[in-house]
Amino acid sequence: MRAAMASADVGDNVIDVDPTIRQLEERSAAVLGMEAALWTPSGTMANLIALSVHLRRGDRFLAPRNAHVLVNELGSAAWLAGGMPDPLEHDAGPGRPSPQAIRAAAGSRSGPYYTLRTTLLCLENTHNAAGGAITQPDEHAQLVAAARDVGLRVHLDGARLWNAAVGLGLPPAALTVGVDTVSACFSKGLGAPVGSVVAGSAEFVEQARRMRQMLGGGVRQGGILAAAGLLALDRIGDLATDHANARALAAGLREFGWEVSEPQTNIVLATVPDVLLTLDSLRGLGILTLPMAGKVRFVTHRDVSAADVKEALGRIKAGGR
Repeated sequence: MRAAMASADVGDNVIDVDPTIRQLEERSAAVLGMEAALWTPSGTMANLIALSVHLRRGDRFLAPRNAHVLVNELGSAAWLAGGMPDPLEHDAGPGRPSPQAIRAAAGSRSGPYYTLRTTLLCLENTHNAAGGAITQPDEHAQLVAAARDVGLRVHLDGARLWNAAVGLGLPPAALTVGVDTVSACFSKGLGAPVGSVVAGSAEFVEQARRMRQMLGGGVRQGGILAAAGLLALDRIGDLATDHANARALAAGLREFGWEVSEPQTNIVLATVPDVLLTLDSLRGLGILTLPMAGKVRFVTHRDVSAADVKEALGRIKAGGR
């Protein structure tokens, strides 16, 4: 990947077009089943751009509780995009609201002028805080249909959409059907050091490009970074190894008496009596984890091998944890 970055064909992506960024954007749009795509430095910026284009100030938007746009983006959806967030409970399963919940939360479009105007539904697949939970295509279609029934646009935070696609054995485009926009990340499991895309119609991308510049996301010789994204797209199938390692980790932890949910992708959530104490104990064993939704989150990725999982389990067992 570093070699690909060093040899990338580059240009000025602010004044004109960087050829490698253009290649990545065109390929990403095709993989995601969208008309056009825009490279961004981060997934947070990609989501913020989408919300800024979709929302007018004071508009309410709906998202599953603990969605990344609600709890991990420093309130930028409200602060910068001007939206009023409204979390939906996971009443249809981990990471997933029901169609009925969407319709009920959106309310009527013919209410008094002083009521909140709900205009957008944000989905997340996989749902990070729900342990990398996957939304199946049929469920996705029902959620999008419910949003359309009540006049909502739909943005999909697909930072980990590649994991969902591999987990289901489907192309990523099968999981974006019907949405207005989608973001996806080249870092995390795919291993690029930086970079995401936000995709939608050509008209949306034209507006998104202006918003990216407002947020300071324009880059000059960005092909150096886009080259990593192109290589990352070649690695989507490798995520199956991460999923297998996550299942092995979860099984090993359960053998030690840990309360661990069965991972659908590469995230393992453990319910423990004291999250901070557990994090400190694991850190003392050389195992780095994070708190997530009141639990301890383990993540497997391309730099964590099956041998590393075995080593981690061995340290936990030796440490009496």
